[in-house]
Amino acid sequence: MIDWPQIIEWFTYHPQKPLLFNSALFLGLFLAFYAIYILLKDLRKLRILYVIAFSLFFYYKCSGIYFLLLIFSSVVDFYLSLWIYKSNVSLNRKLLLLASCVINLGLLAYFKYTGFLAENFNALLNGDLSFGNIFLPVGISFYTFQTMSYTIDIYRKELTPTKNVMDFMFYVSFFPQLVAGPIVRAKDFIPQIYEKLKLSKQELSYALFLIIGGLIKKAVISDYISVNFVDRVFDLPDNYSAFENLLGVYGYTLQIYCDFSGYSDIAIGLAFLLGFNLPANFRTPYQSASITEFWRRWHISLSTWLRDYLYISLGGNRKGKLRTYFNLFMTMLLGGLWHGASWKFVLWGAMHGTVLAVEKAFRIPQWSSKNLGRRFVFGLLTFHFVAFCWIFFRAADFGVAMNVIDNISTLQPDFSQWWTILSSYGNVMWVMAFGFAWHFVPESIQAKQLRLFHKFPLLLKALILAVVIWIISATASSAVQPFIYFQF
Repeated sequence: MIDWPQIIEWFTYHPQKPLLFNSALFLGLFLAFYAIYILLKDLRKLRILYVIAFSLFFYYKCSGIYFLLLIFSSVVDFYLSLWIYKSNVSLNRKLLLLASCVINLGLLAYFKYTGFLAENFNALLNGDLSFGNIFLPVGISFYTFQTMSYTIDIYRKELTPTKNVMDFMFYVSFFPQLVAGPIVRAKDFIPQIYEKLKLSKQELSYALFLIIGGLIKKAVISDYISVNFVDRVFDLPDNYSAFENLLGVYGYTLQIYCDFSGYSDIAIGLAFLLGFNLPANFRTPYQSASITEFWRRWHISLSTWLRDYLYISLGGNRKGKLRTYFNLFMTMLLGGLWHGASWKFVLWGAMHGTVLAVEKAFRIPQWSSKNLGRRFVFGLLTFHFVAFCWIFFRAADFGVAMNVIDNISTLQPDFSQWWTILSSYGNVMWVMAFGFAWHFVPESIQAKQLRLFHKFPLLLKALILAVVIWIISATASSAVQPFIYFQF
């Protein structure tokens, strides 16, 4: 008998239950979607419409009626960009670009920063300004940057427009990377729309490898240490010892990497299954020997976007040393604000920006990478600076962040107590050890793992994926955990 209430539930938006890659519902929906997608592989126009429809449904399941906002932004940017491309009048082109930026950043500012601005206005002027609770559409920061890059590239004459508005909608709404990246450049993605759809055995193998690894990172490592340890420490840091607070910071440092890189891996893997190649978004960032190198390895699609569209627009390194340092600082300051409407994110960005400027001034990245000894020492310093900054990123407010820092500052070398604490969190510590060991495995060994996986028969690869899904369902201690970057 058909359970109609359950089926209706699957296709209804629930604010507390967004559709997640690591959920059983997404698995079922994607398998049904993919079966039809394969049948449409040679019918490009119909396939484009089909993917757009599924992508908009996916976004509806994440943000409800705000899928209409995604459609609005796509249509507006497509036509503004088209008019920019067709215009030969410099002033008209600039005004159209300005209109695009104002509309995109205006929408982002309203949904993301109105409450933040009102809060600060009230604090400074003792006011009572309020706009109520404004819903933040999932992924608005990502697709806003994506549509803006398209318009800017056309303005710079580095890109020609898509053939029609539906192709542009396909690019913007493409569901694997829609809500948390990678931020895909139009000049990298749009040409793929017009290529013949193909999926080689090697690409299929790589897709499954990424999806399996991403699920393990997210649902086995990140979620487990979050629910069973990290969240508890950051919720009530004063209830835990100095060593537990330190472990909580290390745990979050691993958690956010596994959560976000896990999402990116799954997104890239799903895109491969659909015949599209998305750029890598992470490259073992905690192996970096400087903050400069860290940002070449962490959230690569965002760091390169900020470099190409913000840092260079501010003048880059073309206007003298002092201006270069200022541009680096401001780029990261605004990058911090992009992550969230809170002064703690501004501070997080400012700390990274300050160190980037210092490294640039003293040429530290070149010096720190000259030999293994320097890489090791500067790698430790870089890792701990990044971990320290994550405290402000994770803490609910500055008060909680300072409590964590104050607690860690009282740390004493009591190895017997440390061992007791490590033993009492046995499973969590083993998962953390596994996660860090996996991250610090040399890239050459990771490449060998991929080559070995390629040699497995398809049935064995499918079996491994099934086992991973079973492990996730068997070890889940609570409801499916949303991805951290969904809030940005």
